[in-house]
Amino acid sequence: QVRLVESGGGLVQPGGSLRLSCAASGMSFSPYPMGWYRQAPGKQRELVAVSSSSGTTMYADSVKGRFTISRDNAENTVYLQMNTLKPEDTAVYFCYVQIQLLTYWGQGTQVTVSS
Repeated sequence: QVRLVESGGGLVQPGGSLRLSCAASGMSFSPYPMGWYRQAPGKQRELVAVSSSSGTTMYADSVKGRFTISRDNAENTVYLQMNTLKPEDTAVYFCYVQIQLLTYWGQGTQVTVSS
């Protein structure tokens, strides 16, 4: 059974940093894309960053240069390092893995950027 568990969210001041982690279990995820979405109140879920199985990365324009996605395939874990955080980054962050036609999600972790 595929299971994704996020951690590392919290309250941070503007300009601060957070590192999110997503621990996956149930199988080896190294052949599949993994990444992060976020959803702010009243808004649609949006793609933040994705890492392909080969390590190629892609970012939303709004986070380029500030966020970095990485993965440890041996540990089945994907990370999101978030720097220079802004109030508009406030959202629930969800990790996911795309296994062929199926998408598996974590439960989400809240990130709040506020002074």
